[in-house]
This record gives sequence, structure tokens and C-alpha cells, in this order.
Amino acid sequence: MNDFAASTYHRKKVATNKAKVQRQPLDLKKYLRPLGKVALGLGGAVLVCAAFFGMYRAFASATLFRLNNVEVANSKRLTRNEILAIAGVEPGCNLLRMNLKTMGEHLMQNPWIESVHIRRYFPDGLSIAVTEREPLAVVNMGFIYYLDAKGNVFKVLNQGDRLDYPVVTGFSEEDLNTDPAGTREALKATCDLLMILREKGAFILADVSEIHYDKGYGFTMFTSSGALPVKIGSGDFSAKVDRFARIYRELMAQRSTLHYIDLDYNDKIVVKKS
Repeated sequence: MNDFAASTYHRKKVATNKAKVQRQPLDLKKYLRPLGKVALGLGGAVLVCAAFFGMYRAFASATLFRLNNVEVANSKRLTRNEILAIAGVEPGCNLLRMNLKTMGEHLMQNPWIESVHIRRYFPDGLSIAVTEREPLAVVNMGFIYYLDAKGNVFKVLNQGDRLDYPVVTGFSEEDLNTDPAGTREALKATCDLLMILREKGAFILADVSEIHYDKGYGFTMFTSSGALPVKIGSGDFSAKVDRFARIYRELMAQRSTLHYIDLDYNDKIVVKKS
């Protein structure tokens, strides 16, 4: 091969190698076009959300939904104004922006309130229905507490609170901490006894000043006059109160000569005279 042919062959080979390593230029439009569509879609969604939010704000601020009518039901101990103040309700506030759950939580912090139900009534109404606890007795646990019919110790008595309830003794705050389940069960049994006395022997309950609980024995009642002990033990309260009711007046006529009365038997009453 002569020099000219060799040179020509070399140039063709180099050109061929260069052709092999050349790359096509990057088509940015191909990639930016979809991204632009996505950005446009997101921008549109943001604008729509902003428009809806603006409409909601305008809708919520309309005087049509200003609170004008508030109904408070079932309250006996707490006044209407007290309930509204605890819930944070003010006439004229925006009905749509009121947080009913928070209002209910605030009301439930009051010891008198057992349950609460709050509802909105469009365009301008609100109802608050509460269930209040009813004291059945007072419990002396160092501090004096109210006891409701479900066995719940729910409120420390303050000045002005009524005291004309049977007094329950024998329980302590330590009992609630060290044996909460057993103490609650015993308090519930106390309520069962009080309810039976209320239903079957209201005249007896009227003469009861104290009901004492002893963990190892059960219950002993003390009469208002003479502090006469009436032992009732635990369980079968209904039958024991029935037997006692039949001879109650006869026994009370002899009260000054009696040392105690024991009802804790299946079919009899034992009377111990002084």
C-alpha cells in the first residue's frame, strides 16, 4: 500500500471511530414538557383550594351563622350561666367555628356533671344537655366527699353544700390507692344498701345517721338518736331490711334498753339488751 492510500485509510478509520463515540444532544423539551404540565396542575389545585378556603371563610363569617339561641337542658345544681361560662359559649360567636368536643371536655371537668351532649342547630342554635350526679350519701375519708348511686366518690364538700345525707365511714383515700377495685366494690355495696333502705325502709333510712364499713365484717348502721348499732353484715340486704322493717317500730320503742341489733342472720334478728 502506497503512502497516499495508507493516509486515506487512516483518515477514514479515525472518522469512523469518532462517529462511533458521538452522542445525540439532550432534548430538554422532551422532559420539561411533562414537568410543566404537573406544575400547571399543582398551581391550579392550589388556586382551587385557596378559592374554596376563601369561600369557607366568607361562609363562616356570615352573620347567618352567628349564635343567637342556646338551649341548656337538665341542669338542676349548675345554673345556665355557669354551664355557658364553663363551656366558653358567648352569644354572637361563630357557630361553625365552635369546637364542640373541647366544650364538652371543659364541662366534664366539673364534678357535678356525669355526661354532656352538645349539638349545633343551623343556622343559629346550640343545645347543651347535661346529666348531673345525684348524691346518695357523704363519705368521710379525711375530707368529706359526696357519693353517687353508682359508688363514685365525686366531689369534696365545700361551704354551702348540703349535709343532710347519711354519713358513710370506714373508707379512706389510702384504700382507693392501694385497693381501688376492692374499695369501689365496697362503695357500690354501700350504695346498694342505701337504695334498698330508700325503697323498702325509708322510715328506717330517715333514722340512720351513719353507715360504717368494716372490711372484715361488712356494714353496721347507727341510729340518729342514741347511736344504736344495727349490724347488717354483707349481702342479702333486701331480706334483712324486710325483716327489720316488720319489727322496727316495736324495737325503737325500746331503744333506751337496747345494746345493739343484729340482722346478720338468714331467718332471724338478734336483739342484745343493755
